[in-house]
Amino acid sequence: MEPTDVPGAWRPGRGSVISWLLYDLANTTFALGVGSRYFGPWLIEDRGGADWQLSAAIVVAMIAVIILGPWIGALSDHHGTRRPYLIGSTLLCVGATAMLATWGVVSSLVFYALGTIGFHCGTVVYDAMLPDVSTPATAGRISGLGVAIGYTGSALALGIGVYVLPREGYAAVFRWLALAFLVFALPAFLWIRERPRSRREGRPPGILDSPATMVRAWKAATGYPGVVRFLIGRFLYTDAINTVFLFNAIFAKLEMGFSDKQTDALALLGIIAACLGAVAAGRLVDRIGPKHVLNLALYAQLLGLAAAITAALTHTQSIGWLVAVGGGAGIGAAWTSDRVLMTRLAPDHLLGEFFGLYATVGRFATVLGPLVWALVTDGLGWGRTAALAFLGVFIFAARVVLRKVPQVQAAESTA
Repeated sequence: MEPTDVPGAWRPGRGSVISWLLYDLANTTFALGVGSRYFGPWLIEDRGGADWQLSAAIVVAMIAVIILGPWIGALSDHHGTRRPYLIGSTLLCVGATAMLATWGVVSSLVFYALGTIGFHCGTVVYDAMLPDVSTPATAGRISGLGVAIGYTGSALALGIGVYVLPREGYAAVFRWLALAFLVFALPAFLWIRERPRSRREGRPPGILDSPATMVRAWKAATGYPGVVRFLIGRFLYTDAINTVFLFNAIFAKLEMGFSDKQTDALALLGIIAACLGAVAAGRLVDRIGPKHVLNLALYAQLLGLAAAITAALTHTQSIGWLVAVGGGAGIGAAWTSDRVLMTRLAPDHLLGEFFGLYATVGRFATVLGPLVWALVTDGLGWGRTAALAFLGVFIFAARVVLRKVPQVQAAESTA
């Protein structure tokens, strides 16, 4: 049975909005602090691991999310509530993060994979809650504020690392990051008020139903103009963005010759650019639409990749700083605009399932990206600069695929 609420009539409370925004801050402490800045260097530099080990952990985690994401989205649609699934996924991520670097490489890779699973499953329901904390007229602005405030979490993660790492080591850094995630996620657990949604009749989908759920969701997506094409485009640009995010600290230090302090400064500059890009993109989304803003974000990403490649090839560190400007602004604008575009293309009663697909294509991309990176760097021996160039091809292909995606509501387009 479809929900009976009218999304256009919903007016979210200020407490719900603030709590949702703070969760973006919370989970970014994991995304940057663990996923991008500290786990890779701990594994490769501190413990003598290899790029392929990090890629393998990511691949395993993403395969799990590919199965679990659509199932969790479908469950939240069936039960008419998303918050319990947000809480469970978050606690999994927090607990796993706290255990990183405790016993050794193998156990830490397992916990890293578990934390990544919890992080991405939480993102499925978190993104689907955007209509609970916004109206159609404010979705872009709220999404942009979420991304911008989220990057404050990146700054917090860097601050934790800069202060704790030289004093107490990597294990303490990961425990502090886990605590920060939990503290800033608590308001979302307690105070987000969801729009009224009806519980569907019948048996809720089980985890063994996940493949059938995903197939059904893909079939449903073909009935709404632009959804499948958007998801294909998202697969391509997410492949590049997530892979760059995963390996950027390693690339900056080993290919552009940045020191630890310069790498932290580069990350901070990227955070500032991402915040500004997200806020500007949020306002533009409400004015010109999310698709146009997403296109601009992809161009900015290409600019950032070109700067990184040029800096590595010419050994010109000054050019490398442009990576943070173009790449940071592009990432902030992309994450602001694409989840709004998803809410405009998807029908409300299938929003959880479609955000499950949205997460699934992102996870397929996150499987492919590290595999391509490992193949080019370790398998073919072409190096990290060539791998970065390959990622630029994915972003260009995404721009081509997205050309025919509409900006209208799915419900309006099929009325």
